[in-house]
Amino acid sequence: MTTLEMRQENTVPNTAEDILAAVRALTPELRERSVEIEQNRRLPADVVQLLRGAGVFRMGFPPEFGGPGLTSAEQTAVLEALAYADTSVGWCGMIGMDSGLYSAFLRPETVREMFPTPDMITGGLINPNGRAERVPGGYRLSGHWNLGSGITHADWISAGAHTFTDGEPDTTQAGNPNWRVMLVRPGDVKTIDTWHATGLAGSGSMDYEIDGVFVPEEHTFSFGVPLSRTGPLAAPDSLMRKMPGVPLGAARAALDHVREIARTKVNRMTGERWADDYRVQFALGECEMDFLTIRHAVYGSIEDKWRELESGTPYDELGPDLRVSTVVLALNAFRGALSIVRRLYDLLATTSIYKPSPMDRWLRDLTTMCQHVMAQDVIVQSAGAHLLGGRPQFPFAVGVTS
Repeated sequence: MTTLEMRQENTVPNTAEDILAAVRALTPELRERSVEIEQNRRLPADVVQLLRGAGVFRMGFPPEFGGPGLTSAEQTAVLEALAYADTSVGWCGMIGMDSGLYSAFLRPETVREMFPTPDMITGGLINPNGRAERVPGGYRLSGHWNLGSGITHADWISAGAHTFTDGEPDTTQAGNPNWRVMLVRPGDVKTIDTWHATGLAGSGSMDYEIDGVFVPEEHTFSFGVPLSRTGPLAAPDSLMRKMPGVPLGAARAALDHVREIARTKVNRMTGERWADDYRVQFALGECEMDFLTIRHAVYGSIEDKWRELESGTPYDELGPDLRVSTVVLALNAFRGALSIVRRLYDLLATTSIYKPSPMDRWLRDLTTMCQHVMAQDVIVQSAGAHLLGGRPQFPFAVGVTS
């Protein structure tokens, strides 16, 4: 590590409390730049540096690698605050901080080589869209991936792939295709500017291609095999637990926005204050009720699972109810947040449709967010199948990796 890197690292917040405070302090500036971020279709370089400086990307690294080792609930709270300021920024923070979570599945010496500071960023996609042919010392990787969130500012890019030996597909003990995640440098990746999206426009989630790039074995991993640590952040579902922070932050922002308007708005036709209008009162009360129910369910499920894993229970020995709870409640947070914002959007009527109003952006962001696999029916099916001992269509959602 260089002297400059050491000096920079020492100034970055490194506790849950300090990182959360630093993120909240960024809210006014990020709000002011939301239009710019959306128009640019990616995070500006200086915004990325603001997030680095606030400690966002180091949250998943444990102390032995220079990070704070935040719990999943603490990570979720930071992402909620970040998305409260700007949803695309929150989404990129959620993806970019996976560096520290990936480190659980890499050897300690590899973590120190690849991530000389805990503020390095990952982007890309873990889905096995690529083909990785085994060669001496590693793999020869090719493929095309879409929805590569954060790759425009990433230090490492993830690319999931099925592995092959001598042209034949490798399989797991269960007979499934062998899936590994490859980490490659941005210079080995060709980005394709496809990200012209309705929502989360500032996330830079464009397509990318890799053509025959050599990836050393040590720069690849399987979520079923932790190599540098044990515990709650070495479980295969650690990436998914903190995801609900983003929709929760967007919904909270919309609720606060509409509450502020409703306190002073007057119906021009009747002269009645919105604060005294039963319809407005009921709509806001119902949305607040739904938000609090969703939020407390998310945090409660995360904390329940964390306590069990922290007590020493291996992930494979968790009961199906505990495995399923975090993932279905995460899905409920995505869909519930969209429902809340849609109702608030309707409550404001034509006020919502004009671009100076952030309501339109929150609605589009959440609509796009709910196209993610974590908000799709396959999650519900996989949860139900796991509870019944059946076959999940998306096994990774319930932590099945082989």
